Amino acid sequence: MCSRSFLEKTIPAVKWMRGYNKKNIIHDVIAGLTVGLTAIPQGIAYAVVAGLQPQYGLYAAFMGPFTYVLLGSCKDITIGPTAILALMTQTFVTSHGPDFAVLLAFLSGCIIFLLGLFRMGFLVDFISMPVTVGFTSAAAITIASSQLKGLFGFGGSSNDFIGACVNLVKHLHETRLWDSVLGMSTIVVLLLTKNLKDVYKGRNMSELSLWQRVLSQTLWMICVARNAIVVVLGALVAYILDSRGHTPFKLTGKITEGLPPFALPPFSSSNGTNYTFIDMVQEMGTSVAVVPLISILESVAIAKSFSKGKAVDATQEMIALGVGNILGSFVRSMPVTGSFTRTAVNNASGVCTQLGGAFTGLLILVALGFLTGTFYYIPKASLAGLIMCAMIFMVEYEMVPLLWKTKKLDLIPFFATFFGCLFIGLEYGILLGVGVNLVFILYESARPSVHRKELTINGNSVLLVRPENGLVFPAAEYIRDIIVRSCPQDDQLDFTIVVDGTHVFTVDATMAKNMQLLTVDLELRKQPVIFWNWRRTTEGTCCGLDPDMARYFRYGSTLHDLFKAGHVKVRCCLHSSNLPLDLELGNRSPNQNKTTLIRFLPLVITPSENDIGEETLPRFYLHQLLPFPSIMDVGTIIERSADLGSSVTPLLRSLSPRVDKKGRMDSEQDVFINEQASQRLIAEESDS
Repeated sequence: MCSRSFLEKTIPAVKWMRGYNKKNIIHDVIAGLTVGLTAIPQGIAYAVVAGLQPQYGLYAAFMGPFTYVLLGSCKDITIGPTAILALMTQTFVTSHGPDFAVLLAFLSGCIIFLLGLFRMGFLVDFISMPVTVGFTSAAAITIASSQLKGLFGFGGSSNDFIGACVNLVKHLHETRLWDSVLGMSTIVVLLLTKNLKDVYKGRNMSELSLWQRVLSQTLWMICVARNAIVVVLGALVAYILDSRGHTPFKLTGKITEGLPPFALPPFSSSNGTNYTFIDMVQEMGTSVAVVPLISILESVAIAKSFSKGKAVDATQEMIALGVGNILGSFVRSMPVTGSFTRTAVNNASGVCTQLGGAFTGLLILVALGFLTGTFYYIPKASLAGLIMCAMIFMVEYEMVPLLWKTKKLDLIPFFATFFGCLFIGLEYGILLGVGVNLVFILYESARPSVHRKELTINGNSVLLVRPENGLVFPAAEYIRDIIVRSCPQDDQLDFTIVVDGTHVFTVDATMAKNMQLLTVDLELRKQPVIFWNWRRTTEGTCCGLDPDMARYFRYGSTLHDLFKAGHVKVRCCLHSSNLPLDLELGNRSPNQNKTTLIRFLPLVITPSENDIGEETLPRFYLHQLLPFPSIMDVGTIIERSADLGSSVTPLLRSLSPRVDKKGRMDSEQDVFINEQASQRLIAEESDS
């Protein structure tokens, strides 16, 4: 049996239904019906954008909300057709018929669902903000240009921005006066009523009189339902004129009545030409991959915008969106995603739970069942004006000066995406923008920032080299070359190169090999090199390639500590209870590499039960005393057994790791001991 937490995470409705009450249902009904008044005209309009009959927009508008009630994680989100997805669907519909739109919805749903199931939403992270803005702005202009023929009443057809401009020039002389008047009037009314809801914004409702509160609510309702109002008014005018024998407007015309049939999506098509499933997928091309990514991008971005500081479960959003598209394809739906406009209306209407989407879906079903006859009289100019007005606010022109102020380089992917979408197509434009971004990322990986500075510390000439970010194979030769070229060309024995690894988070094998070659190059030039304050993981990568690299790594809080004379740095490594303790003793001045390594074999490392939790002292026996780096020469190892005695107890105690209650010890410690202590160790070993 699955746990309650798993069930609530998989089906979020289980969680919010437990606390549902009468107050919630009142708010959800109001919000759902209000969103429905927006969804109906928008659905019809976006079907027109996609080149489909108007009822397809309504088919796409009801299944998404029903699905999201159970699987959605954000109460404000409304799933349905959008302008961008409609435009990306248009190419296939105009060429091959509506079956392609339905199959695209099914395939998009499957891909989105699988991406959510395998938690691969990170793919959307490769679409940066400049690319997203360039894409949406270009899409808005393309959609608006495609509606010019409906706005002015002339003929022709176009699927892209260039085609729309050419069509405008060819057919401008066919402009119909009353269509133009109605279309422009629609835009003006929508713009004038856009901010009516803000007339009393900031005012305390309790301070308003009764008529002011009534007026405030009326203005708010007019603002929210303005799309439906202009469409209804346009249809009413057209109906009255038609009943009197006048038809000054181009009308939507007769559409299929009733609910859509529930059937499998079309896996073949015969709209003049017979297409198998494989043929249909090949015709769709890159759109099969791009449409799902755009759907995810839109929906997750909207969810984050309305999450009010709460964490957004992107995986659950993708699953809900995927299932919505899959089930929608069974009722002849075009691809759907989250709609920002309808989500904003839902939020402003005071929706309490995802159940508001159910009432939106019910209203659309009622419209399909009983009101489709009235859609005949909707003027195309009204729909075109509605769409163009919505597109005005999707063009984010203010992003250009913002990117110029913040990072001018981001203008390149922005304009690459923008002009690519306008002139070669939306799917290719966004791929171009993502490609440009990836080139930038790869370049930064291959050419990381490297800061260089010459210093004099305690009489030592030092070249400080500080690379930034991770160092991986594209940057391997570059880093090595830049360090070598930065060093003085003449032999200066007192010149030390310090490579600061504070900001280096990772290295790979190729980079480690080049670091090892760097030490060889500099040793041939008699120039010492120190890898200072590198992370243990990066040091481990280098030492795994060549254990002798360990002698080049140093740690300390400041460079002055690193070059402080008369101090010895001791490194204690206790990786497990059966490994030796290595102490490196001697003068650690980088230019006087007189280092002695003393190895102690453990006699007792695992503490007794009485010692657990205390700072215990492991006992060691001296194993060898060899000058560096001959420790690697196994043939010179001399077996010795000599008890160090109590005189070195303070030193060993300073190195002793703290043991926790489970008997585990710290893996590494770095401490400083003075030269006198090191000499005592060496002397005692010699006496033994």
